[in-house]
Amino acid sequence: MSQVKETLPQRGKAGSTMMDSEAHEKRPPMLTSSNQDLSPHIAGVGDMKHYLCGYCAAFNNVAITYPVQKILFRQQLYGIKTRDAVLQLRKDGFRNLYRGILPPLMQKTTTLALMFGLYEDLSRLLHKHVSSAPEFATRSVAALLAGTTEAILTPFERVQTLLQDHKHHDKFTNTYQAFRALRCHGIAEYYRGMVPILFRNGFGNVLFFGLRGPIKERLPTATTYSAHLVNDFICGGVLGAMLGFLSFPINVVKARIQSQIGGPFQSLPMVFKTIWIERDRKLINLFRGAHLNYHRSLISWGIINATYEFLLKIV
Repeated sequence: MSQVKETLPQRGKAGSTMMDSEAHEKRPPMLTSSNQDLSPHIAGVGDMKHYLCGYCAAFNNVAITYPVQKILFRQQLYGIKTRDAVLQLRKDGFRNLYRGILPPLMQKTTTLALMFGLYEDLSRLLHKHVSSAPEFATRSVAALLAGTTEAILTPFERVQTLLQDHKHHDKFTNTYQAFRALRCHGIAEYYRGMVPILFRNGFGNVLFFGLRGPIKERLPTATTYSAHLVNDFICGGVLGAMLGFLSFPINVVKARIQSQIGGPFQSLPMVFKTIWIERDRKLINLFRGAHLNYHRSLISWGIINATYEFLLKIV
């Protein structure tokens, strides 16, 4: 009995750090054991550990970075400079500064809970049932599936876009009213802009989970909790900044698509072409606001990754 008690903490620790680069060596034996049935995996899923940590990490991030995200959104939608976007927010007043935070709070917390939780669960299941496939392949597929599953939450991102656009301030004042305003246009209206979200989330997840381990392995070895926290922040921040910059044009197109209420559904290439013409066919104009997005993503994903990994160690 004492031996069983001693082994349980070791398994919990391996589960809590399986997404760290150090855990990659420990993970395969757990997955490939011939005597192991599905009950431990089902218990792990029921424990909801990765889902809970992802949820809390997202809540922490949104609460801190929402004002910056709002400035960035105005730049993406109207192609204005940072100073002009800040002046818009000042004119709106402090009362409206956190206007529209509920949809991203609901969307981001649920999205990241699914992102981290589904990635772990799908990685286990794919590795167990497709054991002949390379681990890199199963992890990539798991990340892609987790990312595309997040797209079911498009309505929250859709409503967030409407609430952040000052042109709709006189039409509705809260999340409920925005959802209600879309109802008369049918269910498809809630999912306007889903295609760019699928591209962004799917391939973004593959790169994030695929590169996180290798980047952390190249950082100085952490020997304390604070050092681990710093490494996780740097790793998440660098990846977030890179992916945020690469996906910036997709977010510009998404913001334009989702700012519309009613009317025909335009394809992603068609909307991109319209924006490209409006911004004088200059790449620098298309990336207006990208520098702020870079810094916001650096901070946001640093917070998310560090919070997530910290919570995994203490939960």
